[in-house]
Amino acid sequence: MNRDPIFIRVDANPQTGYERFARCLILGAALQRRRRPVYFLSHLQPNGLAMTIKRGGNDWINIPEGVGSDINFVQREMRRLSPAALFIDDANATNEYLEEFAGMAPLMISMDHVGQHPLPADLVVNPLLGPSRESYEFRPDAQLLLGKRFGMVRPEIRRYRPTRSQEPAPLSQLTGKPGQFRALVALGEDDPHLQTLELVKMLMNAPKIGKVDVIVRREHSQLEEIKALAEEYKDHLELALEPAEVAAKLVRCHFAITSGSGWSIELACIGIPQLILVQNEVHWPNAQRLEEEGCASVMGWRENTSAQTIRLAVQNLLADPLERQAMARNGRKLIDGRGPDRLVNAMEIMLAGTARKKGLRLVA
Repeated sequence: MNRDPIFIRVDANPQTGYERFARCLILGAALQRRRRPVYFLSHLQPNGLAMTIKRGGNDWINIPEGVGSDINFVQREMRRLSPAALFIDDANATNEYLEEFAGMAPLMISMDHVGQHPLPADLVVNPLLGPSRESYEFRPDAQLLLGKRFGMVRPEIRRYRPTRSQEPAPLSQLTGKPGQFRALVALGEDDPHLQTLELVKMLMNAPKIGKVDVIVRREHSQLEEIKALAEEYKDHLELALEPAEVAAKLVRCHFAITSGSGWSIELACIGIPQLILVQNEVHWPNAQRLEEEGCASVMGWRENTSAQTIRLAVQNLLADPLERQAMARNGRKLIDGRGPDRLVNAMEIMLAGTARKKGLRLVA
């Protein structure tokens, strides 16, 4: 590739979490399809995450410090490689921080699903369904890409949309066992309050559930406990870590318990009914919008939702096939999975406009 590279400034460690890193990997794959070299400027913990970047054909530049203390380092790399655009995806990327890179790249892009800081970026992107445009402060000439058209969905998940066009057959028809349904626990890239294991045990004891699938990252602090439980109850519990395993679980489950994060967007894309237990305040707008659109049912905030409330929500959903069908249909209608490509197209259009203006100035 001989096109100007794209810089993505994002960290992934227990302090910052892994949700932003995961969606930047999706963005990196979309940029690769447009033949753009991609450099991740990241502080990674563990360092093994660098292999995930490199397997996607991208490059990694190790950032020894977090956002705010890394200005000189990032500026040096920008002068060395002259990127066409700088993506910044970090909760600590304030107005003052972004101003440090003004003029160093033709295009500066901020990925922000919170909307707390005024942003001097040329392009502001919110890959979740909220907050709305009114929550953002931005430059008069900036462009905003918000909402359902820009949801980040992994290609390996989106390709299962045709397979999930109908609900899977009940387990009793396939195995002869009395349990009828297959549940999925997928609280997203982060599980800050360690509720995954608790929810798994609760679902395993539910009367209408024959099998439970659980999806977590390898960095999950309770991974060994979940592995031990899956080994003890092989017939009732399965754990998925690798992308191929994850995709297989999504095809077969009848409903999922999620947290309203980016995972909820991806599951809506392929048509999986969801019960949402919100774990992070910034995911409330996304969860509420999914409920308003009929894609999910919000059970409540993690601290205020009792085990009895969760059990009742599961029972009601399993007893109503029309509700599950409606959730699946509305989710597929809301999220088509083409958000990453739309974002890259918008970036290329803005870069083309910037190049044209620069050429006109040189001619003048």
